[in-house]
Amino acid sequence: MESISKSRAKTKLKSAFIALLLCPMMAFPQSDAVNIIRGGELLFGGLITIFSASKQKNSNSIYIETVCIKNKLEEKITFIISRQTEDGDEIRKELVIPKDGKEYFYELPKGVYIYEVRLANDEIFKKGEYRFAEKSTLIVEGEIIKTPVAVEAEN
Repeated sequence: MESISKSRAKTKLKSAFIALLLCPMMAFPQSDAVNIIRGGELLFGGLITIFSASKQKNSNSIYIETVCIKNKLEEKITFIISRQTEDGDEIRKELVIPKDGKEYFYELPKGVYIYEVRLANDEIFKKGEYRFAEKSTLIVEGEIIKTPVAVEAEN
């Protein structure tokens, strides 16, 4: 049996590598970038759910694991929360949420926060206070901000 020389192996490896690089250039995508991004968002959210559920829950924690903000308005919004700590420092966080989208705050310290919802034209849509004490979801819809528990109570 004849062994492959090193120079022939390098040539075959180079030609295989070039063929693999050219294959995606000849293929046509079956979906646009928006669908790919939403699919990645679903996959990422599922992975977070799977891996965060396996951790032990610490009820004495001073942090909230996740807070989800959903936007049901017809334009993008900026959701801003802020509060003063006992040391006098200010915690301020912002999320820009697209139309019919959702974003998350991770590892948020528990407490009462002042929230502000700004529209794309920098007009203040809603302002108020909310106590974040556990993992929760807020829905910005119409003139109000709801939690899923309030939505279920209405139905």
